[in-house]
Amino acid sequence: MTAAAHRPATIGISLKMYMGYHQTTRWCERIAGIADEHPVLADGLARLFVLPSFPAIPRCVDIFAGRRVDVGAQDLFWEDAGAFTGEVSGSMLSEMGCAYAEIGHAERRRIFGESDRIVASKAVAALRNGLTPVVCVGEPKRTTAEQAARSCIRDVNVVVDAAAAASMPASMVVAYEPQWAIGAGEPAPVDHIQRVCRAISGWLAGEPTATGSRVVYGGSAGPGLLSRLGDAVDGLFLGRRAHDPAAVVSILDEVSARP
Repeated sequence: MTAAAHRPATIGISLKMYMGYHQTTRWCERIAGIADEHPVLADGLARLFVLPSFPAIPRCVDIFAGRRVDVGAQDLFWEDAGAFTGEVSGSMLSEMGCAYAEIGHAERRRIFGESDRIVASKAVAALRNGLTPVVCVGEPKRTTAEQAARSCIRDVNVVVDAAAAASMPASMVVAYEPQWAIGAGEPAPVDHIQRVCRAISGWLAGEPTATGSRVVYGGSAGPGLLSRLGDAVDGLFLGRRAHDPAAVVSILDEVSARP
């Protein structure tokens, strides 16, 4: 599977922990206004999803209700219920109206020690509850595109195998985020991104259970990048550079300009 121009572009935005509750609400209201007016969303040329902090999810779901913007969570627990203080289950997220769950971000792996086993368990929990997992992968240090692709495919394969063991299809969004590019001044070089994302897409094409999966790029992604990446990616996964709603408009404009 290679990213194709006729497929809707997937644009995801994680707010991480940068915004408070009221700031998140105001930002979502501005994005909702953009969604009401921008033709690429009305025409189905793009899918847009937003991942706010847990406490803001219900309000964000309300703001985007009836609009072409999905809401998701930045994490979830691998069990659906039980004595797990402080955790949030996929079943509750689904009940609240979420459609996505981000899993395995480099910060979760580094700060909280999340292993491949934990990431895979969380991905299965998302799938079990009707959520699309946004599985983050990316090499820790800068290396060749070939080495990076092998590392990413290995991580995605762990998720696909876990889903297969649970007798579930593994349709997901794979967010390629080289860890050395996260929070950097610039994204990874265009040629590097293209080669890695095409390799991941090609591997997914050979996995029948992963049908419908999409590959997007994150890691200091922002306006101007999607046009340069062409059909090597299915979209972008944005962070701080989407805090300005004007940047979101600019990226949606890029979607409309794709051949």
